[in-house]
Amino acid sequence: MKQWQKEKIKELKQRLQDHLDAEARRIPEDFNEFCERMLGLRLTRYQREAAELMNQNDSVALRWSRQSGKTHLIAAWLLHYALTHESSQIVVVGLSWRQTKIPITKINSFLIRIPKGYYHKFQATIVRLKNGSTIQALPNNPSTIRGFSLCIVFADELNYIANDNDMYDAISFTLATTAGKFICSSTPGSTDSLFWRIFNRPQFAHFAKSHVTWEQALEPNGPLKRKWLEAKRREYEGDPYRWAREMEAEWSEDEAVWLPLSLITKCIDSELELWDFEDIHKGKFFGGLDLGKHQDYSAFVVVEEVEGKCVLRHVKVFPLGTKYATVIGYVKTMCDRWQSFSKVRVDVSGVGEYVVEDMQNAGIEEVEPVTFTATRKQELASLLKQRMLDGAYRFPYADIYISPTKKLSYVAELNVERFEMRKDGSLRFSHPENQHDDVWWSSALAISCGVKLAPEPFIAVLPT
Repeated sequence: MKQWQKEKIKELKQRLQDHLDAEARRIPEDFNEFCERMLGLRLTRYQREAAELMNQNDSVALRWSRQSGKTHLIAAWLLHYALTHESSQIVVVGLSWRQTKIPITKINSFLIRIPKGYYHKFQATIVRLKNGSTIQALPNNPSTIRGFSLCIVFADELNYIANDNDMYDAISFTLATTAGKFICSSTPGSTDSLFWRIFNRPQFAHFAKSHVTWEQALEPNGPLKRKWLEAKRREYEGDPYRWAREMEAEWSEDEAVWLPLSLITKCIDSELELWDFEDIHKGKFFGGLDLGKHQDYSAFVVVEEVEGKCVLRHVKVFPLGTKYATVIGYVKTMCDRWQSFSKVRVDVSGVGEYVVEDMQNAGIEEVEPVTFTATRKQELASLLKQRMLDGAYRFPYADIYISPTKKLSYVAELNVERFEMRKDGSLRFSHPENQHDDVWWSSALAISCGVKLAPEPFIAVLPT
């Protein structure tokens, strides 16, 4: 017998064994039993209640705090539905392509706990089951989803999707002939959003709604650890509005914030993703570098000018205590790889212009020092805001990793800066206690590179 025949027989035997294993371990009809017996998940009380809402209703909205177990629940529920409903076509959409694939990754991690006879080979963007059902991640684009006839659409982080109304219209038509389900979830953001209207307007009264705060999700009743929660509470101590949004899942925003969430959300581009350090690109790039060391981070932001508009390409936040030589080396490497940088503006307020000299000596061209006076800050902040108001600055909904265990949200960093009017009519900028605005000012510096900054006023004393 030839080798290929032996391999074929081996493959057929394995398929038969997988089928027998699947027959021996049938999928329970009850979702809670499926989670406990097959996935090894013990659901919390509020997760069971949310699962029942999804079972019984065609339109469901989940407004849950961060780290409350929402993605785990929905991934498990979608998988169970697909396994118990033959030929179900399910789609997941989200803020970005990377974000949309997260539930698929979760589902793949669950699949290894059930017999292989139920599913086909793992893929990054689609789950194919042997009963004909699929769970597919699609880009957040109304034109992408049109034409489908779907059983379920899950929209993740709906409050931050810029084209939420167009997306919802497109989704509605995909469910029209199947009597399908629309499930959405998010932490609160802007009140100028479909997600806010779902929870606050009578025309969306048909939605079943679930609201979970940190108190319900705290151990032993939920996955939130007390140590993590207390650290997060201290971090948000000077910003009760962010605590309210992230942990109490309530809509809340400080009126003194310079860039409101409604403006930030409109600038999110779901088709964008940040570029990695190892990538090689060509274009017209601008860099903004805000230097810190022990109390503040050093942050480097890169934007590309594309058809007269700025697009965020890269953000690097260095751990506290990182030496300036390391930061300069990083910037130098990026300037060499990405051709070409038209300008890199550097904040030299606390460090002096010798850093710029070191950068120039390292071969980084077109470096320009910027001193953060009150006048200069107002100019930079105004340039950033005007770009966003004009729709001339686009960025992804992205996380920025400082270390494997510590990350920042770029959207949250843009929402961090506050302002107040002084008696002389000038503006004073600040950020909440225990938070940082290094990414914010790095972004402002990068955005400003395309224009010439106004000369600083000076006072000259003339002899009489």
